[in-house]
Order: sequence, then C-alpha cells, then structure tokens
Amino acid sequence: MADPNARTDAPALHAVLAELSTEQANEKYADLDLLPTRDLVAAMNDEDAGVAPAVARAGDAIAQAVDGISERMLRGGRLLYVGAGTPGRLGVLDASEAPPTFGIEPGRILGVIAGGPTALVTAVEGAEDDEQAGLGDIAARDVGQLDTVVGISASGRTPYVLAAVAEARRRGALTVGIACNAASDLGAAADVAIDVVVGPELLTGSTRLKAGTAQKMVLNMLSTLTMVRLGKTWGNVMVDLKASNEKLVARSERTVMLATGADAATAATTLAAVGGSVKAAILVQLGGIRPAAAETLLAQHGGFLRPALEEARSNDSA
Repeated sequence: MADPNARTDAPALHAVLAELSTEQANEKYADLDLLPTRDLVAAMNDEDAGVAPAVARAGDAIAQAVDGISERMLRGGRLLYVGAGTPGRLGVLDASEAPPTFGIEPGRILGVIAGGPTALVTAVEGAEDDEQAGLGDIAARDVGQLDTVVGISASGRTPYVLAAVAEARRRGALTVGIACNAASDLGAAADVAIDVVVGPELLTGSTRLKAGTAQKMVLNMLSTLTMVRLGKTWGNVMVDLKASNEKLVARSERTVMLATGADAATAATTLAAVGGSVKAAILVQLGGIRPAAAETLLAQHGGFLRPALEEARSNDSA
C-alpha cells in the first residue's frame, strides 16, 4: 500500500492538482465565511444548478455506456462500480438499491470500494492510492468479457480506480470512466469516457459537493436506463420490483391497478396467485391468461412484458 506520508514527488503532484478544475478555488466565494446563512444557502444552490447541464453535455457518452452495459447484461454479465471515498460509497449505494427496485438477482450489480466495507462509514487512509488493491479487487471478482466495470473518480486520477479499470480492460470487460475533469486520465484509460465537468467547488477541493452530485446523477442513469433496456419496466412503471416490505407490497398493488385498471382487491388477489410477480399479474389481467401460464410466457420472452402481452392477446384473438 502506498505510504500516505510519502511526499517524494510533492512538486509534481501540486502541478497536477493545479490543472484540475475540481481542485481550483472558486473566486466568487473568497469571502464565503463572512456571508449570512441565507446567502450561503443561495450560493450553494446556485452552484448546484450547473450540475444537470454538465451531465447533459455528457449525454452521448452516457448513452453509449448504457447500450454497452445492457448488451452485456442481457447475456448474463455483471455491472461493477469501483471507487474510493465518496465515489465508492455512491457506487455501493446505487448497486444496493437495484435488487429491490428492479428485481435483479443479487450479485449482478456490485459496488466495490477501496478499503472494503469499513470505508463505507469511515476514511481508510491510503486506500485510494493502493494500486495493487484495485487490481486485486477486480481479480477477486473474476471479472470477464461479459462484465462492465465503471470506475468513478472526481479527479479522474485515483490510483486504486485507474488500476482496477486497467485490469478489467485487460480481462476483456467493457470499462467506463466517470470523472469531473475534462480529458481525465480515467476517461483515457476506459473504453467509454464520461467526463462531467462541474468546475470548482463552493468549498475548494470538496468534491463530495457538485462532483458527488454529478456522479450520483450519472449512476442513476446508468443503472435505471440499463434496467429499462433489460425489460425491468413497462412504460415508466417498475414491474420487476421485489415486495420485501409493506410499502413495496402496496406499490406492487398500485402498479397493477395503474397498468390494468383493476381495483385494489383484484390486484391483490392476482398478485397472490402469481407469487407476487407484478409482471405476471399484469399479464394475467391484460392478456386474459391463467396465472400458471403467465410466468411460462414471460420466460419465453426473456422476461420482457410487452412482447409476452402481445403474444397472449394474439393467442386470445386467434
């Protein structure tokens, strides 16, 4: 592991940091500590307002990444997020929310953070500089050609992330780099570069702010839009969610009601008959088929509801 106290190349490091927009001082807020609290709130909100346009400018690269990820996941591949500090935590957060939201199997979307689980709740000094750990974390998960590894780093130069992406690319995986500096080292190392340039932070160098917000927005897009491409939605409703608590049970019933026009009692009864599968319940209601046939028909269409429904309706009218 790299020694965090080692400063043998400090002048070179200072020169690199001086070139990164995420490390520069925002001249508008040189007197930040003197502002009234309401002005502080307004200043922070003004800075955040520029994040969405910055993400929009990276739209082509994000779409390219979504297409690449979904194509591999349709063939059984996985999506892995790799980061250190705030980017790593954001990756773990996004990955952990996918199974209950989209009904995808645990392990298909993974968050990997430098320093391991301890780093989720406390800083692990030197973890972001540990290139061997980055390489080892990819090897330990047996990353291969069907997988996608998304490296996340505000600066775009985190050694742990760069090493992980390089190893994943060597193994034939699709690699994506999310950074917040133009022409980042991470973008150059990856197959797809998503450089979202948000500019200097309100607090100089505090990249958990605008940079973190930008990273979260991009991760939302990658996971959500990939799940759309995998047939986990119908229209703009979630039809593969796992009803693991009372709120999600109610949401499942409401989804069936919204999609089919059924009343609450009918939606609940149909869901019970198909083991809680929202897709199957919709198929039973709109396709006029028996519950036992719904899962079979969905399986025949790779879990995609729309073509399964078209076939059910076609069979009914034949």
